[in-house]
Amino acid sequence: MLLGRRRNTRYAAGLWHLPAGHMEQGEPITRSMTREAEEELGITIAEEDLELVHTLHHLDADDGRSRLQLFFHPVRYEGRVRNAEPHKCEELRRWPLGRLPDDIVPYTAHALAEIACGSWLSTVGWPA
Repeated sequence: MLLGRRRNTRYAAGLWHLPAGHMEQGEPITRSMTREAEEELGITIAEEDLELVHTLHHLDADDGRSRLQLFFHPVRYEGRVRNAEPHKCEELRRWPLGRLPDDIVPYTAHALAEIACGSWLSTVGWPA
């Protein structure tokens, strides 16, 4: 798994996280994902080359907001992966799925564990 250590961010500074970002107004989810890959990793992904591998319904304990987190895998991409936003990412590193770092964003760790089990949908943060 390619993870980046977040730096100079309001959310989860110092923790490892998947390349991610927010959607812009009027932007389809697939364009958002390809744009973020360009901005953060310097690679080009065609929207049709994105494969949805997991959906997480996350209740954020910090602000009480409900969020859908969508996790995609690129079937192919062009370019060389690099840290294209060093002001927001201290470093990029590949980790074996079974040996992720301890200092990872908790919902990311949850989603990656679910992906490893073949689960397409999960929830986190919701009362039992």
